[in-house]
Amino acid sequence: MDSSVLHAEPAATAPAGQPGAVLASASLPSDLWLADAGAAHRMTYDTTGPHGVTPCTGMVFVPKGPAPPGGWPVIAWAHGTTGDGDADAPSRNGVDPYSAPYVNDWLRRGYAIAATDYIGLGTPGVPPYLDGTAAAHAVIDSVRAARAIEPDLSRRWAVVGLSEGGQAAVFTGHLATAYAPELDFRGTVANGVPSNIDTLSALAGPWFPPRGMFAGLTNFMSFTIAGFRDAHPEIDVNSYLTPIGRKLVDAAPTMPYVQFAPLSAHVSVAQMLTRSLNDPALQAAIRRYLQIPLSGYDRPLLIVQGASDDEVPLPLTRTLVTEMDGAGSHPDFRVYPGGHVESMYQAEGAAQQFVAALFR
Repeated sequence: MDSSVLHAEPAATAPAGQPGAVLASASLPSDLWLADAGAAHRMTYDTTGPHGVTPCTGMVFVPKGPAPPGGWPVIAWAHGTTGDGDADAPSRNGVDPYSAPYVNDWLRRGYAIAATDYIGLGTPGVPPYLDGTAAAHAVIDSVRAARAIEPDLSRRWAVVGLSEGGQAAVFTGHLATAYAPELDFRGTVANGVPSNIDTLSALAGPWFPPRGMFAGLTNFMSFTIAGFRDAHPEIDVNSYLTPIGRKLVDAAPTMPYVQFAPLSAHVSVAQMLTRSLNDPALQAAIRRYLQIPLSGYDRPLLIVQGASDDEVPLPLTRTLVTEMDGAGSHPDFRVYPGGHVESMYQAEGAAQQFVAALFR
């Protein structure tokens, strides 16, 4: 019998300095393991960010028992926002509590998990928060690195993400086959995808948006502006910021989220800004940084949205899907009654069926 049917195809280890190269790996501390893991690793690997090849950290989880013929299929987990400082990196704390049962369910069903921290979260530098291209590279290269660490992982993989990770997952679906042709990418599940932020940014200024427009907006915008400012030093981002805006943007990547959140608790995005962001050069750069591609998807894409989501409102996602439909992409779009995280669990059965079909 052909032995290639029985074993995973060995991963070609990327040379140092190349995306996907493993720089370090070690067993993950036992208190950070998912419940159904048979092995778990913390890893550091190279990926591609706004400033070129850069190190990134993450985790690998392998199911219990022997690998199936062809190796464990891989789910690349793209996590939701945990913070903007190194102390908030999942590889330091484990999968966040609101997502851990969901991720473990994939593991229990026989998928290995490659879980990136994203660039700058746990490694030097400012995280390029909501830079979808950088996040997608980190996701894809986590699969390359995971396969180099665990030889029983298959070439076949899909991406699943929530919130910040939902956006990362959509970008991954757009880039995966071209960026890593040696892998066998099957498709995307994206929950609670932030979108059209670039469009809303043109309205932003000292008068808009008001406090409480979207839950957590000041925190998310502080993270986004910090990442955008670092990626675009040619733009005088500080000139758009008030003293409190500058304080929040400077602080975001330097402190744990539990310390940062109280600083922003009573500040609106409008209070962070000195003038309108509706400047043509600035808007062009914001679109390049944030805008989700409407076409060019060569694998199936499932987008999940909560009807009562107050972090990623339904109208923004409906607009995204309508624009994608108009561009010929036609994602599978499903709306559930719950909120931002709750809807992910409500969609879990449908997502598992969707992914199982991808791997058949």
